[in-house]
Amino acid sequence: MKLVRFGPQGKERPGILDSAGVVRDASALVDDWSGKALNAESLSQISRLDFSRLPVAPEGARLGCPIGVTGKIVCVGLNYADHAAETGFEVPAEPLVFFKSPTALSGPFDPIVVPRTANAVDWEVELAVVIGSTARNVRLEDSASYIAGFAVANDVTDRGWQFERGGQWSKAKSADTFAPLGPWLVTPEELPESLDLKIWLKKNDEIRQDSRTGKLLFSVNQIIAHLSEFMTLLPGDVLLTGTPHGVAFNKPLPDYLKDGDVIVCGIDGLGSQRCTIQEAVA
Repeated sequence: MKLVRFGPQGKERPGILDSAGVVRDASALVDDWSGKALNAESLSQISRLDFSRLPVAPEGARLGCPIGVTGKIVCVGLNYADHAAETGFEVPAEPLVFFKSPTALSGPFDPIVVPRTANAVDWEVELAVVIGSTARNVRLEDSASYIAGFAVANDVTDRGWQFERGGQWSKAKSADTFAPLGPWLVTPEELPESLDLKIWLKKNDEIRQDSRTGKLLFSVNQIIAHLSEFMTLLPGDVLLTGTPHGVAFNKPLPDYLKDGDVIVCGIDGLGSQRCTIQEAVA
């Protein structure tokens, strides 16, 4: 299934993308795509229904972030060897973990707003994993059963905040709109078990990132097992699995994002998002 949320910001309704690509209103089935609605049993029951009986969403309705509530966004850095090389870091021996604030989440076609003091805003297309059930001390072989679905994410980052404002990566990545997610949350049965998917990003129609998620140093299952050793993962939590080579940082002349730039990024089977860069008004 492809799960969506549609409607004005802050008033989104849960939806399902049917086989014809039409957004159907799923409000009669779930209150939102959050909590127990994301567990495997609930999603399995919903998948067996006839979606043609659900109302069609209003034409042209905005697509928002495809999950309603998330407790945390947990990120894994330097998870592609070529990205570690381009940024000048060593490949980590264990997943390098940091956080983004949940308030950074935004829709897949919403603008990315550059805060007033951010002067080096960079892009990072990533495979996002959404947790479907509570996970603690998960065995590697059981990790996949805790996944509600996958989505495209952009781990937007201000490099000045990251490296010149005290060394805390999280504060460089947590501004409002710095985590566009979607367009859909795709349930696992729609994707190959290998999760070897083409991942890409264009800045102003120029390809800047082009790789495959099969090149992850630590796989999705390894990430879930590792994180659940140190923290409880809850339904709706979002895991960002790392970005491949091709960011602006550490280039001789880094072309950081500026007002009017357009970022389009996607992953095979998960759709694509398109965001325009806007400078904050104040």
